[in-house]
Amino acid sequence: MARKYFAKSVVLITGGGSGIGAALAAALSRRGAQVIVADLDVANAQALVGRGHALEALALDVRDAGAVAASITGVVARYGRLDYLFNNAGISVCADARDLELAHWQSVIEVNLMGVVHGTHAAYLQMCQQGSGHIVNIASLAGLVPFPTNAPYAASKHAVVGLSLSLRTEGAELGVRVSAVCPGFIQSNIFRATPFINVPREALLNAMPFKPISTELAATQILAGVERNQAIISFPGYARWLWRAYRCWPALLEILGRKQIRDLRRVRIKL
Repeated sequence: MARKYFAKSVVLITGGGSGIGAALAAALSRRGAQVIVADLDVANAQALVGRGHALEALALDVRDAGAVAASITGVVARYGRLDYLFNNAGISVCADARDLELAHWQSVIEVNLMGVVHGTHAAYLQMCQQGSGHIVNIASLAGLVPFPTNAPYAASKHAVVGLSLSLRTEGAELGVRVSAVCPGFIQSNIFRATPFINVPREALLNAMPFKPISTELAATQILAGVERNQAIISFPGYARWLWRAYRCWPALLEILGRKQIRDLRRVRIKL
């Protein structure tokens, strides 16, 4: 069923050269999709083409609205339509908020929120014209519950969830579907790329409360949710449990959050 569902569809994945994006590209290619991978590091995207996991590799900085729009226009020109856009590019920063500079906030918002806005805006206009399409925005469990120690990331992902749910309602009668993906911890490159400000990286990574799942398993869960047209695609089980707990008993998450920031402050480098 899954193979038939995605077969021959035209898919664009931003930030697709590694991590979840690369796993999505591989899974969709196996299911017969025509996959175009866009990434700031185009060499990673080209490697996926070489492995048969994508048809095309594009160099793309999602912070550049014009470049994002041009990429989508180009895909439509070459393939005739755009069936799926996975807004996957994202970055993070870990710190006590007292140690952040305004530049940290700006860089996270520019990629995680405005990058999604740029892709969503261009794809939504095209999909409305087509009368069909599905925009899949990769958010995070941090878009559903508070995430002390990573406030910029949580702010951006909460915004992505709000954007996705709002546009989902607008797009429904126009044939356009919109979903937000809100997973827990994934074994992706974001942990290696995340700056840790005034705190030792390994100390915090070793204190992660849940074991990260593989990008391959994440891709499987995401595509299953896309098939079902879920508004919020959240996994694994603990992520769904924490989301429900926050909605029903927010004080519990506040207790857990206070422990999280206290753990960071115990290893924080005081300047």
